[in-house]
Amino acid sequence: MSKPNILFFFTDDQRFDTIAALGNSAIRTPNLDHLVERGTAFTDAYIMGGSCGAVCMPSRAMLHTSRSLYHIHDMGRDVPVDHTMLGETLRGAGYDTFGTGKWHNGPAAYARSFTHGGEIFFGGMGDHWNVPACDFDPTGQYESRINHTTDFHTQSVGQWTADHIEAGVHSTELFCDAAVDFLTHPERRDNPFFAYVSFMAPHDPRTMPQQYLDKYPAERIQLPPNFLKQHYFDNGELSVRDEVLATIPREEGEVREHIAAYYAMITHLDDHIGRVLQVVEDQGQLEDTIVVFAGDNGLAVGQHGLLGKQNLYEHSVRVPLLFAGPGVPAGQRRDALAGLIDIFPTLCDLVDVGIPDSVEGESLQPCLDDVEASVRDTFLFAYRHFMRGVRDGAGNKLIETAAAGQCHTQLFELSRDPWEQRNLAGDPIHAERVLLLRDELTSWRNDWDDTLAGHGADFWSQMEWAD
Repeated sequence: MSKPNILFFFTDDQRFDTIAALGNSAIRTPNLDHLVERGTAFTDAYIMGGSCGAVCMPSRAMLHTSRSLYHIHDMGRDVPVDHTMLGETLRGAGYDTFGTGKWHNGPAAYARSFTHGGEIFFGGMGDHWNVPACDFDPTGQYESRINHTTDFHTQSVGQWTADHIEAGVHSTELFCDAAVDFLTHPERRDNPFFAYVSFMAPHDPRTMPQQYLDKYPAERIQLPPNFLKQHYFDNGELSVRDEVLATIPREEGEVREHIAAYYAMITHLDDHIGRVLQVVEDQGQLEDTIVVFAGDNGLAVGQHGLLGKQNLYEHSVRVPLLFAGPGVPAGQRRDALAGLIDIFPTLCDLVDVGIPDSVEGESLQPCLDDVEASVRDTFLFAYRHFMRGVRDGAGNKLIETAAAGQCHTQLFELSRDPWEQRNLAGDPIHAERVLLLRDELTSWRNDWDDTLAGHGADFWSQMEWAD
């Protein structure tokens, strides 16, 4: 019996709460809503954080290798051969593997992963209407195009405007066109396929066809309950590129415009995701295809006085994660703690392929089989050398920040305070809870090599409680 196909949609900067069927009535996502109906949504899914401002780079390396934050190589810029990759594993199991869109982890790793591809973007961000994409090269030699990609650290504010919307094709449409071309190619073999469609949206610059923006008049957008004009304290990244894309202190009207454009890009994404799904259905293969939808990290867009993802609040580390298709219960939700690093081993279990020894994530198969099951008790977060965090299965979440010569402790009870507005760390009633979560952080430091130079050393040297 042939193994099921896998169709994987991966978005850029899409927060966990941007799917209508999962509770956001302000956004239109009919195709993602249908996936929710057809499959299982993991509603407490996370990234582990980031070791650089371009959080998506290590996040994507962790996704494709299922290795933890400090066990990936060079912050994810490239992937060494002893870190077996998802596409590489499926390719070895007889899959036709196809990749399109954003690939932030080096051309050599891409070449190991995919037997087919098209419209490949070896970069972090850029103009959605003029993507410097590469054609597929079976030799893996893409050097001539690498210098044309954009870099997180050199992109200037205001460089991208509506003036850049020319006669080009939007990145979302471009990548979905490439996926459709692969799926409908007359010479595609009868092997099962793994199609990885990796979007640049809804990452800024937030541009999209005007009819989508028209669906979200800014004056009708509601600000989130945790909107602030400025963050409570200097978290070490208040002047990073993402944060200076809007006026500081934040202005309500401007933040509404950012949210409106963010939602518009996601609705545009949703339409094109639906187009690809329709092709699979028209071919009679949808029932034999596992569909995965996930995002590489979230985005604040005005919450806590922040705009970007360089922090450890829910809006930045919590992501959407949906599975649908063979072996996946329909119309179900799971609140077990899950991570992007778990997708790789989960897919291996779902298609009966061996999990490589280099994998460090946990298969979510037990959670699919049993609504009460969990694969971990805590999930841990880090950002660069000055933020660490942990949450447990009960929703207790600790964030420690050592920046600008000060240390800040925040404790949130997510079940009662989902917007992370009430810091309980200074309340003696919760002192034991703080100590227990700090013990979890210390264990992570010791077990997951969070003391490497340039990573955790600076943070831990300032945390007197961790001595």
